[in-house]
Amino acid sequence: MTTTPTPTRTITVIERLDLRMTGPALVHLIAAARPNFMKVAPLWHALKATEDFRPVIVHTGQHYDAAMSDDIFADLGLPAPDHHLGIGSGSHAEQTGRVMIAYEKLAIAERPDWLIVVGDVNSTAAASMAAGKLRIPIVHLEAGLRSRDRDMPEELNRLVTDVLADVLWTPSPDADENLRAEGIPAERITRVGNIMMDSYELVRPAIMAADYPGELGLAPGGYGVVTLHRPSNVDVPEQLERLVEALLAVQAHLPLVFPVHPRTRQRLGDAGIARLEAAGMRLPGPAAYVRFMSLVAGAAAVITDSGGIQEETTYLGIPCLTLRENTERPITISEGTAQLVNAGNLLERLLSALAQPRQDRRRPDLWDGRTAGRCVEDLRRRMPGSI
Repeated sequence: MTTTPTPTRTITVIERLDLRMTGPALVHLIAAARPNFMKVAPLWHALKATEDFRPVIVHTGQHYDAAMSDDIFADLGLPAPDHHLGIGSGSHAEQTGRVMIAYEKLAIAERPDWLIVVGDVNSTAAASMAAGKLRIPIVHLEAGLRSRDRDMPEELNRLVTDVLADVLWTPSPDADENLRAEGIPAERITRVGNIMMDSYELVRPAIMAADYPGELGLAPGGYGVVTLHRPSNVDVPEQLERLVEALLAVQAHLPLVFPVHPRTRQRLGDAGIARLEAAGMRLPGPAAYVRFMSLVAGAAAVITDSGGIQEETTYLGIPCLTLRENTERPITISEGTAQLVNAGNLLERLLSALAQPRQDRRRPDLWDGRTAGRCVEDLRRRMPGSI
């Protein structure tokens, strides 16, 4: 005689929380790399201001340079991290594995009611995998972004995190559409807007007061800013050489400031750095957030392969030449100031952008500096007894 197995039922996020909720909800915020710090800061402040949540910062140590970590925390008014996992550098697999091991231990010892991960770095996917197996409710801030390029490690991190997340906070309509197309139920998706704008507004007075361009002898609107760090640009010697030549050509028309990422400086080597310096390019090290954004805010244009800077330049109405074949933030092109370029057409596209009158482009909906508040309200709505 055969018996029909009793069907199992998936326990919902609310039911899992109901099993253990007492007092303010303990929220782990994962911070790992420079863009993460800026996204975590407004959310930490907004959660801290309530009686419903107790935010705890977990720094994985994926970025450990002081200017890319400690100084940025100070700029954003964040306290020292409650926990520092000390992961450090390594291959994608090494970083992911170390974060999973270290965060699992922490999550077991201090089980949070919510885990909030941001962006698309290795720590985001790794902490999500560890929490998912412990059945800790996961929220992904900046969910749904897609480049369609699986050669980008970040794209794999986005896919993994969004599959595991119980709640998906999106910045734009295209992100909502991506998630729905992948079968994510609508009730798990909330469009909250772009948290990076909150970060900027959080410290706007300090940014306006800073005069980093002046320290470098640069006049407002009289220079460009460069950032490069993606493996597809800096880890392939031939591509890096093409980009160096393109930047040298731009330098002849527009003075450039290139805060060099540690990995990029290593790839350029002494010879590459010397060539750029000989052309008059300014090559400071990584800048803390306020100083860096004072550079960006005063720039005539930005040349970058960063996702976050595409968003910040769109918010500020500054032309952004994005050195990539694709972007997970297409709204910065359709509604913003970004355009995709390559080493071969960089100078032409830059000169064209500079020749265009600076117009007030329409900012994408909900890119208004109030995203963190919407996040808190959505989290509160999802708490036990709220539905």
